[in-house]
Amino acid sequence: MQWYNQLLEWFIFGETVNVRSINVKNSNRTSSLISTDQDYNLWVLMRQARDAMVKAREKELGKYGISSIQAAVLFNIQAIGPEATPAEISRRLVREPHSVSGLLGRMEKLGLIKRVKDLPKRNMVRVVVTEKGKSAYQQSIQRLCMHEILSVLTEEEKRRLWDLLERLRDRAMKYAGIGHELSFPPHWSDAEHD
Repeated sequence: MQWYNQLLEWFIFGETVNVRSINVKNSNRTSSLISTDQDYNLWVLMRQARDAMVKAREKELGKYGISSIQAAVLFNIQAIGPEATPAEISRRLVREPHSVSGLLGRMEKLGLIKRVKDLPKRNMVRVVVTEKGKSAYQQSIQRLCMHEILSVLTEEEKRRLWDLLERLRDRAMKYAGIGHELSFPPHWSDAEHD
């Protein structure tokens, strides 16, 4: 029976977890899997919260014909200004350059951005937002679902969460070998309620 439990763990989680109990019921009932690894459980909870928030944001942005990652790219191009390059956008999004390159290609086909070859190095390009992209960006900065979702937290809870997430992000970046600091978002005290 142990092989079945291990197979079930692998099938559900894609990895081995420390399992306290597995209750397998008849065909109409669900299986319950309880992990005693609280770090793993917290990881799953953060992932679920992130995925649900992204899904809510995608639903909101769908009205404007863009995705959350496209909105993030438009935001970063606006923040960087006329010197925006694919490499800088990639660095700020903490994404692989080839992923951002593909994303920029799709955004260019949609008419949201344009790549311009006018930098000193012939193989480098700048990324600029088109009029269509500016319109989508303006609509995307309303961020209504973000404000609604975060309204369940008090200002003090938001501040504590901010501090905890900064620490987790910084540790994860160090662990992943990402050696650069991110300029956004600023520290809570620097941002003070934009």
